Amino acid sequence: MANKIIILERGSAPTQFRFAMWADVPAARQAFYADPTNTRTSAYKDASAGELTALRTGTVVERVEQFSQPGANLAQIKTALEARFVAFQAEVNGANDWQRYGSRWDGTTWTDAGA
Repeated sequence: MANKIIILERGSAPTQFRFAMWADVPAARQAFYADPTNTRTSAYKDASAGELTALRTGTVVERVEQFSQPGANLAQIKTALEARFVAFQAEVNGANDWQRYGSRWDGTTWTDAGA
């Protein structure tokens, strides 16, 4: 998936935006991000079938945020949004709530697992 940042709408001020970010999910954790009902949609109404499939299968995760930086020019806005995306992607890569998922004890021995 090529898109990473999508401007959704401008707010009441010229430098206020609502935007979506699409981060790639590490392969080992995609099942945890997947939508078992296969109905997940995107805040981006023009998302392609392939993009919706990526969101539904958990290969990509979407986050929608607001941005406002009074007095910023277009280049500054783009740079700020790119920085937010880089931080979001790092968060997705680094946060692993399933690090010990599936670890189990059979009454005698622990078997370690995780995603």
